[in-house]
Amino acid sequence: MTAATYNLTCEQGSTFVKKFTITTSAGAARDLSAHTARMQVRPDVESTTKILDLTSSGGDITVNSSGEIEVTVNAASTAALTQGGVYDVEIELSSVVERVIEGDFNLSKEVTR
Repeated sequence: MTAATYNLTCEQGSTFVKKFTITTSAGAARDLSAHTARMQVRPDVESTTKILDLTSSGGDITVNSSGEIEVTVNAASTAALTQGGVYDVEIELSSVVERVIEGDFNLSKEVTR
């Protein structure tokens, strides 16, 4: 399955919450309850620098039996961001890794601090 492309905008200094629903080719929600998930944001695809490194084991991402992946970044962490970049989300089950979402990660700079 090809990863869906979805561009995100994160508001610096605000709690960032984004929920995605992963479905089968028939349109039914996939059961992700046994999966782990991870998301990285980098300045560009080739960069070794990580702007964000989020995981389900670290509590930043939750997955469930309704096909939902919810990514949360607290306000203090988004306040520390200085740039956007590109991101992807991968899920893993029994050592099989699948990239499910990718796109641009735009940062809307905070004025009130």
